[in-house]
Amino acid sequence: TLQWGGLVTWQTDFAGDDERSGTNVLAVQPFYFFQLGGGLYVRGSAVAVFDLENDNYHVPVGLGIGKVVPTSGAVFNIFVEPQYTILSRGAGQPELQIFIGINTQFVKK
Repeated sequence: TLQWGGLVTWQTDFAGDDERSGTNVLAVQPFYFFQLGGGLYVRGSAVAVFDLENDNYHVPVGLGIGKVVPTSGAVFNIFVEPQYTILSRGAGQPELQIFIGINTQFVKK
């Protein structure tokens, strides 16, 4: 089973001190999950960030693996997803990120 979608957010300032630099950031997050069976899945959820105020950006692509593990009292979702930047502009942009997570859902009894 393939699940996919996306999230787009835009952040800007509209008030404040004129002496400070402005904020104008667009973030685009496509995500995709492919169920392999037995709780195992392939995933990608890298966030591309565009600093429109300073003309900087980085666009990563992620491909990782995860596992859903049910227990008697909780369900654990454990994953690791390396994210490689394929396009970037500006100082300090990441080349490689590793997104690691553990989510827990507690079972109501």
